[in-house]
Amino acid sequence: MPAPRQRTVRRNWLRSEQGRGFTLLSLPFLYALTFLVLPMLVVFAHSFWTQTYLTIDRSFTLENYRIALTEPIYRDLLLRSLFISLTVSVATVLFAYPIAYYISFYGGRRKGLWLFLITVPFWTGYLLRVMAWKVILGYNGVLNTTLMGLGLTDKPVESLLYSTNAVILTLIHAWAVFAVLPVFVSLEKIDRSLIEAATDLGDGPLRRFMRVTLPLSLPGVTGALLIVMIPTVGDYVTPKLVGGTEGVMIANAIQAQFGRASNWPLGAALTVSTMVIVTAMAGAAVVVMRGFVRALR
Repeated sequence: MPAPRQRTVRRNWLRSEQGRGFTLLSLPFLYALTFLVLPMLVVFAHSFWTQTYLTIDRSFTLENYRIALTEPIYRDLLLRSLFISLTVSVATVLFAYPIAYYISFYGGRRKGLWLFLITVPFWTGYLLRVMAWKVILGYNGVLNTTLMGLGLTDKPVESLLYSTNAVILTLIHAWAVFAVLPVFVSLEKIDRSLIEAATDLGDGPLRRFMRVTLPLSLPGVTGALLIVMIPTVGDYVTPKLVGGTEGVMIANAIQAQFGRASNWPLGAALTVSTMVIVTAMAGAAVVVMRGFVRALR
């Protein structure tokens, strides 16, 4: 085919619906391939190699996965991370749902203002907000001072800071807004005439909520659970600052392997194992929520 004819065919194809779709998706696809898929493949490949002093032995081995899944220290850290992540995601959604519900159904013309106000604390940096919780939960912090001022304790409570509870509380605050927004969007999409129909049929407020509002808002709840659960497993800043020895999570171990220990293959195996388990948890959460929707119907 002559060159001018080829250029004409190419130009016509680019102007077609398929060509425009390809052009639209090509750059995001290349971006995802370069900054997401390729780094993941590198980590995945490292997980099957072995660290030998300052060199890497590229012989295939599953020893890193055996260590990651069977060694008590890593197994316990992974179980603790999954527990903290699940607790934080459930508690955050339970905290965020009433806020999103109030804004959606009672916010009126001030919905935008309410959404603006709940995002104000997040104008500051994440590290600064974590440090603020150190001030609140510290030995001589705001909470201990308040408890002693009210006469509820005779001396500061040492277990408030540097504990698993401190990590959970800080993460709930850090991710609250990310749970409010998807739940709010889901509530906004509910057709209010369905609620009016339920009222006309004799349903009270609780029955309307259980039969209409809650089932229709569960997609937003599921999204909020996943948005909170997946990143919190990999959080290592919060456990390092407010967790102490009781709040260390698997991400801290991964960071140590890629950092001070310089054992990239083991760190990669820990990373891949955590990703697989979190993906399975996310899939299980979606299945459970779908079953819950069917049960409510």
